Amino acid sequence: MSDDASARRRERYATLSSLEITWRDRQQYLESRGYMLRRRYRPGWVPSWKTDPSIRPTDAEDSLTTHALRPSLMDATRIADGKLVQLKRIRTDSQELDIARRFSSPEYRSDPRNHCVPILDIIPDADDPQMSYIVMPFLRDVDDPPFKSVKNILDCIDQLLEGLAFLHEHGVAHRDCAYRNLMMDASALYPDGFHPMYTASMPQQIKRPATLLSRDDVPVTYYYVDFGISTRFEPEDTNRLVVGSDGLDQDPPELSEDDPYDPFKLDVFIIGNFFRQQFLMTYANVDFLVPLVNQMVSRDPASRPTAAAALRHWQAIRRSIWSVQQYWRPRPRGEPLIVCAFGSIMSRSTRNR
Repeated sequence: MSDDASARRRERYATLSSLEITWRDRQQYLESRGYMLRRRYRPGWVPSWKTDPSIRPTDAEDSLTTHALRPSLMDATRIADGKLVQLKRIRTDSQELDIARRFSSPEYRSDPRNHCVPILDIIPDADDPQMSYIVMPFLRDVDDPPFKSVKNILDCIDQLLEGLAFLHEHGVAHRDCAYRNLMMDASALYPDGFHPMYTASMPQQIKRPATLLSRDDVPVTYYYVDFGISTRFEPEDTNRLVVGSDGLDQDPPELSEDDPYDPFKLDVFIIGNFFRQQFLMTYANVDFLVPLVNQMVSRDPASRPTAAAALRHWQAIRRSIWSVQQYWRPRPRGEPLIVCAFGSIMSRSTRNR
């Protein structure tokens, strides 16, 4: 690379985008409320590679930007204990904040079936009273790191169906509970932490892999996130139909801006579709899911089970799964048998050490 190209690259990494400037301008206020943004977003930041030319921008932690496609989200560290958290800027009068606050109250948080993302804090925006910041644990996609055994998948299904039944029992239809809005708290898997942008790396040394424990040895908790298009009904509400076609999963046949539909049966379809796409279509040794998934993704909403019925069906299936089967690794569809046998032997050998 020429000197001019290298200089341009260094300058590009050193320049904050307009989105980043917005967060930088709020850094001191958020710090006063107990949350510290990464050093890139602190006033007066000087790129580390400018003070030490031996550092390449691509190796520097402070070269990492935030997600341009998720402008309302920013990672931070809780000053009191160093916990990695996620900030989300939302409207103060939104249904999302109302639902999030409700399910994070002691009354609901004490219920072990509650798998709504915990809200650790709510911070009013200092410049705009119509906006607030909710503070949540920093979560990861459900398959990051990957499932190590069939039991990991069973645990995921347990928690998601239990959580959906809980939501519906309390009158809330999520309406967007697809992949990306189903996440897990993996903090116990990373005893030394991880970087929020390079999640396989150490917090400050992005070229060093983060210490990772096995999902077979450390339990994780799965959560529903993002209640931005959710609907909450009161017990006395008799009309529990909605309209709308927004959402990550566009497969449900009933989605419509004009014809009302049951949002609770929509949730059942979306979760069933998640199980179909992420598990059945991916792994060859989880076919015990077929009867449940076929019911959940029925094209006729009236033929789908309720969330509570789906949970009961799943619990019956789970009791029929052999114990030894749970500890096999998930076998990718299309994997040659020789690879499958070797992988399973290695998986069991590793667990027995």
